[in-house]
Amino acid sequence: MPAVTVDDLTVLPRLSEPGLGDQPRPVWQVSTAPSGYEGEGFPVRRAFAGIDLRHLDPFIMMDQMGEVEYAPGEPKGTSWHPHRGFETVTYIIDGIFDHQDSHGGGGTITNGDTQWMTAGSGLLHIEAPPESLVMSGGLFHGLQLWVNLPREQKMSQPRYQDIRSGEVQLLTTPDAGALVRVIAGTVDGHAGPGATHTPMSLVHATLQPGARLELPWEVDFNALVYVLAGNGSVGIDGQPLRTGQAAVMGAGDYLTIAADRTQDSRTPALEVVVVGGQPLREPIAWAGPFVMNTKAEVLEAYQAFQRGAFGQPQGA
Repeated sequence: MPAVTVDDLTVLPRLSEPGLGDQPRPVWQVSTAPSGYEGEGFPVRRAFAGIDLRHLDPFIMMDQMGEVEYAPGEPKGTSWHPHRGFETVTYIIDGIFDHQDSHGGGGTITNGDTQWMTAGSGLLHIEAPPESLVMSGGLFHGLQLWVNLPREQKMSQPRYQDIRSGEVQLLTTPDAGALVRVIAGTVDGHAGPGATHTPMSLVHATLQPGARLELPWEVDFNALVYVLAGNGSVGIDGQPLRTGQAAVMGAGDYLTIAADRTQDSRTPALEVVVVGGQPLREPIAWAGPFVMNTKAEVLEAYQAFQRGAFGQPQGA
């Protein structure tokens, strides 16, 4: 699981330790992600399935794509499809993926890169493995997170951010036992490169066996911890958490994650994603690729798509 790695973590800025009076976040819920298929047939885990939208707010869903070792000819993507009213964040851990949209955004992302697409008022886009990966096969693993937009920004101008792995803010714990990658938001005063409409933070952390991460977190944000790989625990009570499980955390100043001292040979470290944001507390009307505030707005989005208002596929 390469993403962004560092040979010597001791050279990185250290996270501060919890201060006197800082409160740890308790564990409210643990859920296990069901597996399924998306697009033309690539395997996904629905990371937040079973979690009430009120606890996810401002997020809608998150898919773990793969981890899968493709044979030649097997890699798959999606066809052209529309979105309106939210942002899609695609983070590639292993492998390579192409993106293109009708607003002119697009590019190729690979190990540790992120593409941040604000659908806003509406666009068409496509995600697919490049032809070279289709021909050769290979490892593919990533995440896609859907971030809701506030009511007043749902019809904003579409935007595309190409975030390279080298731009991600890297941090470590006081004992250098964990590598923390801040992709968006600010953690302990250290800002990631992603620009967000909705105040939020997105972190990918790697904890070595036996390591402990006490992660400062904005008190106004919710917090969700999802295990990409490995075994560990969350919360000061040590709630067990393993691959494919998510934990909803309660209120507090920081959250605690620990890696089991023994990991399996295929997963030498605990890999987690931590995401949280300021809840919008607005009504949600969600149907397929459209996330709006009312059913009437969703219907209007379908009508706009049918009359071609979202643009045309590039190259069509």
